[in-house]
Amino acid sequence: MTALKPETRIWLDETGFTVKDEALWFAALTHGSMGEKRDYERLEFLGDRVLGLTIADWLYAQSDAPEGKLAQRLNAIVSRAMCAQVARGIGLPPHVRISKQASSDGGRDSDNILGDVMESLLGAQFLDNGFPASQELVRLLWRPALESGAGKSKHPKSALQEWAAGNQRRPPEYELIDRSGPDHAARFTVRVTVHKVGEAVGTANSKQEAEKEAAREFMEKYG
Repeated sequence: MTALKPETRIWLDETGFTVKDEALWFAALTHGSMGEKRDYERLEFLGDRVLGLTIADWLYAQSDAPEGKLAQRLNAIVSRAMCAQVARGIGLPPHVRISKQASSDGGRDSDNILGDVMESLLGAQFLDNGFPASQELVRLLWRPALESGAGKSKHPKSALQEWAAGNQRRPPEYELIDRSGPDHAARFTVRVTVHKVGEAVGTANSKQEAEKEAAREFMEKYG
């Protein structure tokens, strides 16, 4: 059975997605914990590229900023955390098809899972309706992120790297000190150290985000 629940079909339509091949959208909302033949992973791969190209095109058209600044904003706007934020904003969590166990482990509110499903829906939109329709939808859903100036401030790790160099210190060293929870809802804790200055710790849903949090904490303490 690959029929969407009536409330999910209505939600997709009201959000701006155009459903033609229902089995495609059923797969886009299906987490691997369901053990079904088709889940969201391949569609997520595709949707990630749809999102990246759309945002890159938009940033290029809206700004004369140099490549480095454009890349900095792009990375922030297409990040897993931002995708999850958009997913929550449109009410995605209750429509994700996930096993009871994975849901009880926090999977339904995991940045990793929500971000992935958000991208898989963009992949489904692309396959079912083409790139122009997908581009229009991304511009609609990501407009608040773009208008908020997301990514304009320097990435915390870059800021810390430059701070250390500017203060004649060794480059910061990052160390994963803890990983907890199941794979689909893992929590990572990272410690960053600058020799003869100090250290700080950050925790998040991915190692990269934990490193970023640790760098932000370090700069607040010592920067």
